[in-house]
Amino acid sequence: MQFKVPQFIDVEDKLFGPFTFRQFAYMAGGAGLVFVLYKLLPIWISIFLIIPVALLAGLLVFYKINEKPFIFYLQAGISYLISSKLYIWKQRLVKPEVKDKEQEAPPLVSIIPMTTERKLKDLSWSLDVKDQNNL
Repeated sequence: MQFKVPQFIDVEDKLFGPFTFRQFAYMAGGAGLVFVLYKLLPIWISIFLIIPVALLAGLLVFYKINEKPFIFYLQAGISYLISSKLYIWKQRLVKPEVKDKEQEAPPLVSIIPMTTERKLKDLSWSLDVKDQNNL
């Protein structure tokens, strides 16, 4: 029994000419907002609002970063700005100043036991004997 495996599932369908539905919605929304700003406000005020709206709509429709639509990066940036941030302070360890040399404690020296060849042979022999007794 054979099954057809869907291919190209990450590619959106082009519904309106060369544009996908999402791109068309961004373009129509930007054009509609530009029209409303143009009709409601005087031209010298609306120009300062129309340019950013048209630029944002153009970025949403056409601009891709690393083959991902601009909306993903816009959403990540806004969520970063809104979310709370956790800053952790790490205290530096500062050596206290010692004025008298008598108060200084001698440095701690770790004592490492010396392992000789004879001790290793005794240990391996005891392990061999214990293994034979357990069988």
